[in-house]
Amino acid sequence: MEYDVTLLFVLAAVGFLAGGINTIAGGGSNLTLPVLMLLGLPADVANGTNRVAVALQCVVGIRGFRNHDRLDVPAIMPILVPNLLGGIIGSFAAALMPALVLKPLLLGTIIAMSIIILLRPNFIAPPEGTPVISVSESRGAWWTLFLAGIYGGFVQAGVGFILLAALAGGLRYDLVRANALKMVCSLGFTLIALVVFIAFDQVRWIPGLILAAGTMAGAWLSVKFAVRARQSTIKWFLFGMTLCSCIAALVF
Repeated sequence: MEYDVTLLFVLAAVGFLAGGINTIAGGGSNLTLPVLMLLGLPADVANGTNRVAVALQCVVGIRGFRNHDRLDVPAIMPILVPNLLGGIIGSFAAALMPALVLKPLLLGTIIAMSIIILLRPNFIAPPEGTPVISVSESRGAWWTLFLAGIYGGFVQAGVGFILLAALAGGLRYDLVRANALKMVCSLGFTLIALVVFIAFDQVRWIPGLILAAGTMAGAWLSVKFAVRARQSTIKWFLFGMTLCSCIAALVF
């Protein structure tokens, strides 16, 4: 398949922006999926190809957060269990049905998060020193992580908001550490999804790797910003991204 060279450059630039957005908020795939489809990829192939970039972006982000000692390594396995179970279900569902099925879940989540950030900011951005809750102590967080895995395995776009609701809102992580664990979760179900999409021949490597170059650069810079930014700054950036993602979900 031949690709428009100009659109490939646009894809890399959009990937850079999306990588930054995904690292400290969510919704970057609402930007990348339309560009992939402009290249001529069908929606299911665009969804699969997008996972190449998401996976590599997560690797860069995780390493950055860990280098800055913002990754809660002991919590990874308990958090990944419900997330990966959901990811397996969502990945196979994505390969077999249209992505619009779970769109109401995304829209409802990001609208709810916008309202919560405005009315109860301490819920999504806990004050410094707030004790962290383990997954075993919060059944609600376990099921939210499971649903996030289903949605993330299915379509990816906006899943960061669901994960932050579980990690910051449910388990009481500050937004920097929540974002670090969010990227671990995203990498987990994205790798599962990528295997499924490759098996169904729904991945195109050239645009996927070009997009990945942009998302990796965006993630690298955003980690540096996130570890230095105030919690309130990240909170309002997150609020802005929820509004943008809500608009994108309605339009696309």
